[in-house]
Amino acid sequence: MNSGAPGPLTVGRVKFFSRHRGEVNSSAFSPDGQRLLTASEDGCVYGWETQSGQLLWRLSGHAGPVKFCRFSPDGRLFATTSCDCTIRLWDAAEAKCLHVLKGHQRSVETVSFSPDSKQLASGGWDKRVMLWEVQSGQMLRHLGGHQDAIQSSDFAPSSDFLATGSWDSTICIWDLRMETPVISPHELEGHSGNISCLCYSASGLLASGSWDKTIHIWKPSTRSLLVQLKGHVTWVKSIAFSPDESQLASAGYSHMVKVWDCNTGKCIETLKGVLDVAHACAFTPDGKLLVSGAAH
Repeated sequence: MNSGAPGPLTVGRVKFFSRHRGEVNSSAFSPDGQRLLTASEDGCVYGWETQSGQLLWRLSGHAGPVKFCRFSPDGRLFATTSCDCTIRLWDAAEAKCLHVLKGHQRSVETVSFSPDSKQLASGGWDKRVMLWEVQSGQMLRHLGGHQDAIQSSDFAPSSDFLATGSWDSTICIWDLRMETPVISPHELEGHSGNISCLCYSASGLLASGSWDKTIHIWKPSTRSLLVQLKGHVTWVKSIAFSPDESQLASAGYSHMVKVWDCNTGKCIETLKGVLDVAHACAFTPDGKLLVSGAAH
């Protein structure tokens, strides 16, 4: 799907990935858009070729439903989280598990890689954020500050800051340059529901999607809200900036995918009727919009 000129989104090359044995909780595209990960309630993570729809692998190992999945920015690794309180780090080329990260005490709901793919952040129902070294699988430190479960996370492009979103309706911005084990975070307040997804732009703007059905775009350095996007009829599942940052794509936990003008806050394109539930949206480096979700 190409989101070039404003107008109705055109749908091309719809592929069906239909060999899951349980509901899909999350999906993620590789940085080049060539592969798709799906995290399933059946305890497995699936890898697919985006163009052909071919199943590349079905990986077991987690002892419970797989809640979330994400590729590293360099595309060499991916991480999965589970109700079994662990994160698994995988080699994307060989589809093998490299590390099992243990430390959380309840279900892990989110994971994100630093831009250089060397660190990993995770969060979940134990209200703690954990930072890990990717190469060794060692925990570096944990961060406490949220009052409820952590649902979303993303690193700033500089790797100096980490944003986390919570069921407490706040976003914490952690300054990772400080050495103290527990960092006093700056909070961004304004949502009235769980912060279900976060996404930094290349220049350091931060978009947040929420169960309150809105999306906020922030300038974290000044803690200012730049624009509020309204139009989804259900909670926001996934958000992504276009490569030039002029547009933001969002997938609601429904059949609706929207593309917004980041400057005006206006919705410029809407896709609906193709998916029952939209799970993930991502832009390829050349500006094409990829969307995955559940269909009939």
